Amino acid sequence: MEMLLSPLAAPLALIAAAAMAARHPGRRPPGIPRLAEGAAALALALGVIGVIRVIAHGPAEVVAGSGGLLLALRLDALSATMALLVAFVGWIVVRYARRYLDGEAREGAFHALMLATLAAVLVLVLAGSLAVLAVGFVAVGLGLRRLLLFYPDRPEARRAATKFALVWGAGDVAVIAAAVLLWQAFGTADLAALAVTAGAGLPGAAQGAVALLVLAAALKTAAFPLHGWLTEVMEAPTPVSALLHAGIVNAGGFVLIRTADLVQASPGAMAALVMIGGFTALFGAAVMLTQSAVKTALAWSTVAQMGFMLLQCGLGLWALALLHIVAHSLYKAHAFLASGGAVQAVAAVHRPGPVAVPGLAAVARAFLIAVVLYGAVAAGFAALAGPKSPQALALGAILVFGVAYLVAQGLADAAPRALTQRTAAISAGTAVAYFTLHLIAGALWGAHVPAVPTAGPLEWALIVLALVSFALVAVAQALFALWSHHPAAAGLRVHLANGLYLNALLDRLIGGFRTAGPL
Repeated sequence: MEMLLSPLAAPLALIAAAAMAARHPGRRPPGIPRLAEGAAALALALGVIGVIRVIAHGPAEVVAGSGGLLLALRLDALSATMALLVAFVGWIVVRYARRYLDGEAREGAFHALMLATLAAVLVLVLAGSLAVLAVGFVAVGLGLRRLLLFYPDRPEARRAATKFALVWGAGDVAVIAAAVLLWQAFGTADLAALAVTAGAGLPGAAQGAVALLVLAAALKTAAFPLHGWLTEVMEAPTPVSALLHAGIVNAGGFVLIRTADLVQASPGAMAALVMIGGFTALFGAAVMLTQSAVKTALAWSTVAQMGFMLLQCGLGLWALALLHIVAHSLYKAHAFLASGGAVQAVAAVHRPGPVAVPGLAAVARAFLIAVVLYGAVAAGFAALAGPKSPQALALGAILVFGVAYLVAQGLADAAPRALTQRTAAISAGTAVAYFTLHLIAGALWGAHVPAVPTAGPLEWALIVLALVSFALVAVAQALFALWSHHPAAAGLRVHLANGLYLNALLDRLIGGFRTAGPL
């Protein structure tokens, strides 16, 4: 009876509902939309129960098998958080799909695929062993590929499904290989036991496994340069785009957090995450600003956000990375479901008046003011809650760089005084929000992830690299109005709008493969 009331049983409930929906794959199947919504609501209720159980009684685990084929589902602070997030977003998406897909020829099949994929994601985030982790990844890939092919007659959908299958499948191979190496290195497939043994150091096989985990995370979070699959999955129905953010595109980041003790024991892996994540964040944000289609811009925004999440992992800010996953999933799922209304809202807005264009001196003053305000807020929080690590301070500075261009607009010659005051307040508010959220994340998950590593020469080099890179891009953004009319700027915009043509290279790569067809 206790197992039936546990969130560990939620995947079973969803699979049972999916099996019933699959028996009525056609248009307006009787009772199936309500059944799908009810199953998703049950999974959400079990997710809430799971969080309460972890708070009251601590972790729980269901185990079967042994050795390398150990099958385990684990409920703890990390998995309970993700399970609740996945169940909540899944419930919202299933509710939305009732009307969105109403009258479609394959409406029942869509609900079946949606529920089955949601169940696979829950298995993935609740995985307590390497085998279940690998099976979860494979199952999620199979389910999402079928959803991407919901309109199989669209060549763009078939191409997107082929790209996704190749990149996600390569990530699956990396995860499976990492699982084998970890089993050989430590003789256990239990994720909790691996976290404990990682403290004694990593043998050669484990070092290779960690490298493969980083590779898998980069592939599954659409990191540069194999990000093209994410920007093209918008060919699927809008509920699929929203579901993508319920533990699918960010699953690679969660696996890094789940295996944080192993990853943090490898300085090379941490450095790779900082460089891959930082560059992906900058690249995705730059391309996003050039997109005209709402859903495509949202997809590029996700590329940038997933890169920033990998950067957080590389800096050892694991609790903040999990908070980022939660916040981004909620925000972006809502953004996709409301994307149709966004077009109408933009069309209803009157054309803005003149824009305050800051000069170089105003930009310099703006960044100085933003950094001074950030330093003052950081000092205040240090006095109240203790000093922060250099990595945490650097990440906060990067966030402040992101709003410094607003301060620059407030300092432009034509800017009214009210704008100056408002933009300065935004900068200070960003710093306050960052440190507040840092405290909240630490209170919720800090005890369940490794402490931020002590900054040595390598860590300091990575911190400086990240700060300089993001600062230069922020300054260029603040000064964009001064050089946007130059012919070179117009050419750069065209190149960025096409993602520097990296996706075209991937198109050529899959040219030798038969594009995916309906299954």
